[in-house]
Amino acid sequence: MGMNVACLDLEGVLVPEIWIAFSKASGIDELKITTRDEPDYDKLMKFRLGILKEHGLGLKEIQETIAKVDPLPGAKEFLDELRSNMQTIIISDTFEQFAKPLMEKLGMPTLFCNSLIVKEDGEITGYRMRCEKSKLTTVKALQSCGFDTIATGDSFNDLAMIQASKAGFLFRSTDQIKKDFPDIPAYEEYDELLKAFLNAAK
Repeated sequence: MGMNVACLDLEGVLVPEIWIAFSKASGIDELKITTRDEPDYDKLMKFRLGILKEHGLGLKEIQETIAKVDPLPGAKEFLDELRSNMQTIIISDTFEQFAKPLMEKLGMPTLFCNSLIVKEDGEITGYRMRCEKSKLTTVKALQSCGFDTIATGDSFNDLAMIQASKAGFLFRSTDQIKKDFPDIPAYEEYDELLKAFLNAAK
């Protein structure tokens, strides 16, 4: 029997979508688009960086918005309880430069994510993905070390990680994803999600 590792998506599961928060703060509607709308992450990021450049916005402006963003209500309590029961890793396609203040508010859980390439003046010129298909690759690597993974997420880019795990759940996902993947249990509340993790770990 392997040791269980909980693998959680970050945005939409524990914290609000960072780009949506920044879209509201900056008044730039086009930045509302997320992986729920555009599954091709590379295309999405190139589009976002183009818009930031066009508006003369850089890392500083985004970090100022993120500083005001709090985890979703109940997320920290859920995470504390989960972490007291099993090893937990947050696997996200976000960037360390965005996530750090949010990690502090969540009690510094382990985070595997990507990094931005930023010029001295704060202009974001590109990004580095930690690895190809980072969520699935990470789950497979953990499994190759003898761990059993139990995963949750809300979006297209979480599905491979969920399906490859011993158990996996959708959390606050879209109606479309729930309809397309009826075999994946879907939850809306943290207490239900916690129960699902603990049952799967037995």
